[in-house]
Amino acid sequence: MISSAAPMQLKLARWTAAACAGALAMHASAGIFDDEEARRAILDLRQKVETMRRDTDQKMAEEARRQTEEVAALRRSLLDLQNQLESSNSELAKVRGQNEQLGRDLSEAQRRVTEANKVLDERLRKFEPSKISYEGAEFVVEPQEKRAFEQAMVSFRKGDFEVALAGLVDFVARYPQSGYANAALFWLGNAQFVGKDYKGAMATFQKLLSQDSKYVRVPEALLAIANCQLELKDSAGARKTLENLIAEHPRSEAADAAKDRVSRLK
Repeated sequence: MISSAAPMQLKLARWTAAACAGALAMHASAGIFDDEEARRAILDLRQKVETMRRDTDQKMAEEARRQTEEVAALRRSLLDLQNQLESSNSELAKVRGQNEQLGRDLSEAQRRVTEANKVLDERLRKFEPSKISYEGAEFVVEPQEKRAFEQAMVSFRKGDFEVALAGLVDFVARYPQSGYANAALFWLGNAQFVGKDYKGAMATFQKLLSQDSKYVRVPEALLAIANCQLELKDSAGARKTLENLIAEHPRSEAADAAKDRVSRLK
């Protein structure tokens, strides 16, 4: 039994070995096939990764280039803006300087206009009527009228009675309705009296009284008439004139002088 079983065992062992060898061969073949697929897969993956890397690098390069261009454009814009700002500041400073100069020019022009207006007003004033107050009365006089009276009075105060007389005679003739008319007659009478034209002086004073009996110098005119009468040796007339003065203007200084003269008349 032992001898017959041995061959069978040997065959079985051989068959088992062959099967194992075949299995090993098949297993080896399957292993080789799997590694090749894996390598191809890895290669494909590497190729895709490389392609993706190149695409990414290209896109990044393009993006970097685009951003560089945008930054450069932005810098140019900022530089242009800065230049415009500096130019605007320069123009603004220039305009401010011009405005300041214009302000100074305007002030100077206004000053000149003001001075010119003053000069013009002064010149026009010489040709325009003006309202004045003289011896308690207010009236309007023409420039030449005022000048003529004042010039005559300047001569009178200086003692140049002949010039004053001529000026007053001319004034009375030219401006009979003047606000100075009463004063002109009064001082004309005094100039005539100084010149010893007593009759002329008395006539002038009498004209003054008939022209305005309320003139402030009427008491003095009455006293002057009495003086003329005394110079003309008319003592009776002088007394009557002095008595009228005292009666009509008792509180005047001329009345006090009249009282003294009446007391000395014979």
